[in-house]
Amino acid sequence: MDFACNLIVDSCCDLPYDAINRPGVQLVKFPYFFDDAEFEDDMFHTLEAKVFYGRMRKGEQPTTAQASLVALTSAFTAAALQGTPTVYLCFSSGLSATYDQAVLVAGQIRDQYPDFELHVVDTRLASTAEALLVFEALRQQERGLTARELADWAEEARNFVNVYFMVEDLDCLRRGGRIPATVAVVGAKLDAKPILTIATDGTLSVKGVARGRKKGLRTLADLYFERADITESQPYVCTGNADAEKDMKRLEDMILKEVEKNRAKPKEGMDAAALQEPLFIETSIGPVIGSHVGPGMVSLVFWGPDRREEVSVADRIARKIRKQG
Repeated sequence: MDFACNLIVDSCCDLPYDAINRPGVQLVKFPYFFDDAEFEDDMFHTLEAKVFYGRMRKGEQPTTAQASLVALTSAFTAAALQGTPTVYLCFSSGLSATYDQAVLVAGQIRDQYPDFELHVVDTRLASTAEALLVFEALRQQERGLTARELADWAEEARNFVNVYFMVEDLDCLRRGGRIPATVAVVGAKLDAKPILTIATDGTLSVKGVARGRKKGLRTLADLYFERADITESQPYVCTGNADAEKDMKRLEDMILKEVEKNRAKPKEGMDAAALQEPLFIETSIGPVIGSHVGPGMVSLVFWGPDRREEVSVADRIARKIRKQG
C-alpha cells in the first residue's frame, strides 16, 4: 500500500512490535546495556519481558543511551532513497538528546538529497504516551495526510495526550537522573506509590502519591474519569505495564465497571448514550524505558484536555516576558 508519507518511529514508543511492523513505517532501535553487553530495544520481539524484568528483580541494573548516529543516519538515508516524504516522531527531548541529534542528521540528509522531504517532530512524550500518539499517527497516515500535514498534526496533538503512571518506587528514576534525588528520598520515606506524569516540555513530573498499589490504581482510574474525553467516537486508551500485567488488567476492569455504572445511572448533566467503552491498546514497557522506571510500573494514557492550559501562573508570566524580549 502506498501512502502520501512514510513514518519513522523509535522503540521508546513501546507499542507492540506487530503494530509498527508494517509497510510505510521504519523503526529506530535504541540501545541498552547489561554490564558491557549491548542490546537493541526491539520492543521485546526477540526477548521476553519477563526475562528482562526478571534480571532487574534479581538486582541487575541495565543502562541506556540515546539513539546512535548510525541508526538515525541509516533510517533517514533509507527513507531518502525510497523517496516518499517522511516524518520522524521522536522520543521526548526532555528525556533524551536524541531529538537534537536527529535534527542534525536530518540536515545532513537534506543536503545530500535536496529533493527529499523529511520532518523531525519532538513528541515531548515517552513510552505509552508516545505510543498513543504514534498509534493515531498511523491512522492519520492511512487516511492520506501528507508529511507536512502529519508533522503539524503531531505537534498539536501531543498536547492533548494525557498520561499518568505509577511506579513501584522512584529509585530507578533517581539513578537515571530523571528526577531529583530529594524527591526519591521523600517518596521512599513515605512508603508511597508515586503517581507521575509528563509535563508539556517532555520532562517527568510528580502528580502525587498513593498509599499502596490498590489505591494507586484507583487514583489512575479516577484521573481517567476526571480528564478523559470519554465521548469520542473512537475512544482509544493506552495501558502499559512493566511486568505487572495483573495490575494493568485490574485498572482496565476498574474503568470498564465505572463506565457501566455511569451508563446505568448517569451523573447530573452526563449523556449516558454518548459514553463510549474505551478500546484498550495494551503495551509492555520496553527495555529502554523499563531500565528507568523499574519493574511494577503501570501506565494509563488517553486523549483529554489541552495540557498547555494547565501551565502555572509563574510559567505563563515567564512565557510572556520571553515573547516581549
